[in-house]
Amino acid sequence: MSALEQLLQVQALDTSADQLRHRRAHLPERTELDAVQSALAALDKKAAEVQAQRDELARNEKRLEDEIALVREKAVQTDKTLYSGTINAPKELTALQEEIDALARRQRQLEDQELELMEQAEPLDSDLATFASQRGVLDEQAAGLLARIAEEEVVIDAELADVLSQRDGAVAGVPSELLDEYQSLRRGLGGIAVARLNGNRCEGCHLTLSAVDVDQIRHGRTEADGVAHCTECNRILVP
Repeated sequence: MSALEQLLQVQALDTSADQLRHRRAHLPERTELDAVQSALAALDKKAAEVQAQRDELARNEKRLEDEIALVREKAVQTDKTLYSGTINAPKELTALQEEIDALARRQRQLEDQELELMEQAEPLDSDLATFASQRGVLDEQAAGLLARIAEEEVVIDAELADVLSQRDGAVAGVPSELLDEYQSLRRGLGGIAVARLNGNRCEGCHLTLSAVDVDQIRHGRTEADGVAHCTECNRILVP
């Protein structure tokens, strides 16, 4: 097999390797995973906003609970003073009773406020529970997709390793200067640096060459090293 035919084989193997790498990078499951991760991010954002509201309510509930406890304690102490027998003056006794009544009213006000906060918290708790359930579903979907991606990667990597092994054997028959030129052209020509001349058409750019150019290529009169290039795309041509 000539060096150019060998190079054409290298090109075919490089193309296969490029296709495998592209397939690995663009698995359908990756697109699905991106969508799931976006949904998770949006869900987490909503959950964080609701959680912030719930935390604020919890702080207010705790403040009210503490204040209610203080009012109750003060009411108990005042009640004990009222019935301790240490105070006999009617005016002072009346003042103590009025204070107890005021504390009771204050306690009811605080308890009403606490109940209102609890009512506000119910839909938030419901939303958080729903978010947690939805997140569980999305987490399960993401885990399944990651597993499928890993399985696909194992298969593709095995195929790629086989192709690269074949390429190692194919490049052995290609002169280093020709291989260097091939690699350089590949970078600027979309990965296809060598193509067969089929009749008078370059299979790389699919354009038709002139009869004079074709005659020179087929008779090796194009370049001193015998390597012909397409006059349209500059790819190495194999007659």
